[in-house]
Amino acid sequence: MAPSSSNGNENPNLKPTPDADGSSVEAVARRIQESLALPKRHRFWETQPVGQFKDLGDDSLPEGPIEPPSPLSAVRPDPYNLPASYEWCTVDVDDAAASAEVYNLLSLNYVEDDDNLFRFNYSQPFLRWALRPPGFFKAWHIGVRVKDSKKLVAFITAVPARIRVRDAVVGMAEVNFLCVHKKLRSKRLAPVLIKEVTRRVHLENTWQAAYTAGVVIPTPVATCQYWHRSLNPKKLIDVGFSRLGDRMTMSRTIRLYKLPESPATPGLRKMELRDVAAVTRLLREYLSRFVVAPNFDENDVEHWLLPREDVVESYLVESPETHEVTDFFSFYSLASSILSNQHHSVLKAAYSFYNLATRTPWVQLMNDALIVAKQKDYDVFNALDLMENEKFLKELKFGPGDGQLHYYLYNYRIKEQLKPSELGLVLL
Repeated sequence: MAPSSSNGNENPNLKPTPDADGSSVEAVARRIQESLALPKRHRFWETQPVGQFKDLGDDSLPEGPIEPPSPLSAVRPDPYNLPASYEWCTVDVDDAAASAEVYNLLSLNYVEDDDNLFRFNYSQPFLRWALRPPGFFKAWHIGVRVKDSKKLVAFITAVPARIRVRDAVVGMAEVNFLCVHKKLRSKRLAPVLIKEVTRRVHLENTWQAAYTAGVVIPTPVATCQYWHRSLNPKKLIDVGFSRLGDRMTMSRTIRLYKLPESPATPGLRKMELRDVAAVTRLLREYLSRFVVAPNFDENDVEHWLLPREDVVESYLVESPETHEVTDFFSFYSLASSILSNQHHSVLKAAYSFYNLATRTPWVQLMNDALIVAKQKDYDVFNALDLMENEKFLKELKFGPGDGQLHYYLYNYRIKEQLKPSELGLVLL
């Protein structure tokens, strides 16, 4: 996932919306291929079982797995070779020292925005949550160390997931946290990390994967737009995340984004352990509407959605009369380090996770989500335009950011690019 920032006048109603054609896979691919010499095009990805740009629009290619599974005996038993001074390791995120090493590597070397103003700052509790879902494999948490000093200098992870694509439920790996120390970017370690995590995933008889990136590689199955809703507009302007709109003063901007003191929906409360079954039923029914979505069971819902302090927040609406759970919203907490600012060091961001509205109007439900996030001192509320999020983004004064998030499937072809509204999958 790539950080993004607000990209225009501070009043979101005055912001230009992205060109409808400019974010399509075909348009993005065409622009990239026009700008690159042929020999430099995605040499690694052209060797992998992923959708290729040259195949776009070819209706003769079947939807589904690109390559069949291999016999496990045919999977390479030994790790791929690294440069002589480096060695593989498996990172135990339950170990305090190892968790701190991963935190330090990511906090200093992971994804930054295009202007180098912000860098993701995943907390250690967040990393343990993200990397330890039901059925996780420690062997899929992969590091590279310097042999002599044992310093951790690269990292990649995968976690198991069941993802439904149309009517097929596919066991997949969700790949994330690919990070190489800035001083080693010339060593071409990233392709070796990808091949190694693929090898270890194959050893568990898993042959498909899902992942996201802020850059275009062959070939996105969907492209989503980031949207941002200011909760602390003065701070966001001070640190360069957004800017003061034309003919707007700071006091008018603060008034524009002011929220009520407390949520409006009767029966809104924090999710509890006793709610897991009801939330799972609601969520499974809701996610069945989308072409690609997770196939959650109660264990997944308990892990991913039960509230954890400063990691994930989940609220539901329970009917005061019938005690039926009818609506739900959730967001996860992902701070960014603010680079080169004298007054602020951390941007506290809430990211929309899984939401569903059956009785409460979408705008009311998600306005309550904004109020909860504001009460918890978040500076900004971020959301992608997937699922039904477009129903509330503009009305609740979200503005489009300058970042897009591209979704990819490994060894699984979808014939046509999905609209964001056909996507029901949120990857961290």
